Amino acid sequence: MICARCHHLAAVPGGTLCTSCAAVPAPAAPPYAGVPRAWLRSPVGLGRAAAALLLLVVAADLFAVWTDIVMYDVSGDLANGSVGADVTRRADDADRLYAVAGVVQLVTLLASCVVFLCWFYRVRVNAEVFDPFGHRMKRGWAIGAWFTPVVNLWFPRRIALDIWEASSPADGPRSNWLVKTWWTLWLIGVVAGRFAATEYNRAVTAKDLHEATGGMMFSDVLDIVAAVFALLVVLRLTRMQHEKALRGPAPAAA
Repeated sequence: MICARCHHLAAVPGGTLCTSCAAVPAPAAPPYAGVPRAWLRSPVGLGRAAAALLLLVVAADLFAVWTDIVMYDVSGDLANGSVGADVTRRADDADRLYAVAGVVQLVTLLASCVVFLCWFYRVRVNAEVFDPFGHRMKRGWAIGAWFTPVVNLWFPRRIALDIWEASSPADGPRSNWLVKTWWTLWLIGVVAGRFAATEYNRAVTAKDLHEATGGMMFSDVLDIVAAVFALLVVLRLTRMQHEKALRGPAPAAA
């Protein structure tokens, strides 16, 4: 547990203050300056919750890929002219599976987005404690950037990179390739998903459906890869902030 007063050192077992703060009387509260102060709070709980929900997203996408394969197979048979009760039954089953997969993906995505954004805001505020002057965007953009058209294509990436730099060890920043890879895959996945969904909704013939299902399968596989990299970003950044908090403030330069 992090000290409730200095928000840098670890608290003594069973207490809320570190050894240094416990030996010094609590200072008088400073006057309100009109600007919310950044407080260091542990990202571990939210990080674990976000990671768990991202795993559920991966599981939902794997289920969707399986339904894609089922639909791809039956639509291929229909495109080749296969008829009969068996093909009709398989097509109906594939339609039902597709509907279920869509609901499962939507539910897991919404749940993971809520927790991920809570975690993202937490690590952004923590990063302001580590480095108050190393951020190009105000902390409110950690949430708002995701919902603002156009700028949501690069603002969250910029914020994530600033958080990463501020959370890196004092002896030097760690490589941020993980953040860049995750963001690139996420953007490609969004574009691929919208294109595949449009083609699927426009499909009229069995051949159109067969080709559109192939696009959906590619999109779902890409979503899995992007979710895995998002999971790695959450775990790595959470660990970086936790370790930096336990180490305490960097020593002043001589």
